[in-house]
Amino acid sequence: MTRSELIATIAQRNPHLYHRDVERIVTTIFEEISSALANGDRVELRGFGAFSVKRRGARVGRNPRTGASVSVEAKAVPFFKTGKQLRERLNGE
Repeated sequence: MTRSELIATIAQRNPHLYHRDVERIVTTIFEEISSALANGDRVELRGFGAFSVKRRGARVGRNPRTGASVSVEAKAVPFFKTGKQLRERLNGE
């Protein structure tokens, strides 16, 4: 599902809301999650899952074309862990 499909679905299920308001709500939620992760915080949505940031240390990698060693800098990557209810729903339990 894309962002626009999500907005359309929510707008369809809530005809009392204007489409532009639904779009603003969805955008605000994503911005708040992104901001929290950028600050190193964890975002937990009960029953759905938790977003967090994992740190990967610097390492020496290889260029697949030439086989030459390449230094890869340390970085932060987003991580998502599913909640219990979502896992159960996906596994048909």
